Amino acid sequence: MRPLAALAALLLVTGPTSAQNYPIRPITLIVPFPAGGPTDTVARITAQEMTKTLGQPIVIENVGGAGGTLGAARAARSAPDGYTLLIHHLGLASAATLYRKLPYDARTAFAPIGLVTDAPMTIIGRANFEPNTLSELVAFAKTHREKVTFAHAGLGAANQLCGMLLQAFIQTKLTAVFYRGGGPLLNDLLGGQVDLGCEQGTTSTGPISANRVKPYAVTTRTRLKSLPDLPTAEEAGLKGFEIGVWHGLYAPARTPTPVVQKLASALQTALRDPDLAKRFETINTEPIATNEATPEALKAKLLGEIDRWAPIIKDAGQYAD
Repeated sequence: MRPLAALAALLLVTGPTSAQNYPIRPITLIVPFPAGGPTDTVARITAQEMTKTLGQPIVIENVGGAGGTLGAARAARSAPDGYTLLIHHLGLASAATLYRKLPYDARTAFAPIGLVTDAPMTIIGRANFEPNTLSELVAFAKTHREKVTFAHAGLGAANQLCGMLLQAFIQTKLTAVFYRGGGPLLNDLLGGQVDLGCEQGTTSTGPISANRVKPYAVTTRTRLKSLPDLPTAEEAGLKGFEIGVWHGLYAPARTPTPVVQKLASALQTALRDPDLAKRFETINTEPIATNEATPEALKAKLLGEIDRWAPIIKDAGQYAD
């Protein structure tokens, strides 16, 4: 047998075999944000449950910076062997437009594994802010416009995207106030230094329940279990308004399909686990339904969100580079 033919035959034999035996060593899961944040928490809960099925530990590696693009770039450059994965939220889609010089193409750089969760946000204001309902807030914003301040944690942050979407829906520009993180933002909102913000239910439920901020709406299609009386934005009058901090699990592009399928199966098993559901509930989120935790569903979600956010960001003229 000629050398090239022999090599081809060897690859045909070893390729499927290695995929069948996968994984044989620990897996690294890149979290493109600092430890302790919402994405890091979702990653650690999910990784622990997936380990039970895969039989190998999943080690978290936090690679923060540049709105999550540094960690995404590192994952995109990794060997496509299933031993380096990425978990990312809607920022992977919005960054495709926010950053005009990315070292990767979000549409093609990753092999989607599956959706993990979709965490609702809340639109909240300082406790003594004049509007009491979302419809009153919209009317107030249209009247006072740039006198109304909207706090966010930087370009590409979920709360910044939420504010951008809100302004696009009501066709009114508000004054953005930038913070270096959600903690300082919430502190100033609690102190009445800014008027409005969007925060994940994880961090806003406590202040809302204690009447320390004024709640206006939940940003997803279903209400928060922890705040059953708070209407969704759709219910409160903003038809079609929806933004959730959805998380997806990815491998580098060209990862063998059998490996991706094995990871997807492990993810689906994890999302069906009652223990995972209970742990997610403590951070005010829920596991994605199993039929959505597929490579196909995540690919459709990612591509759809890239297309959705591109015109909103371009119309706002706000870029991160």
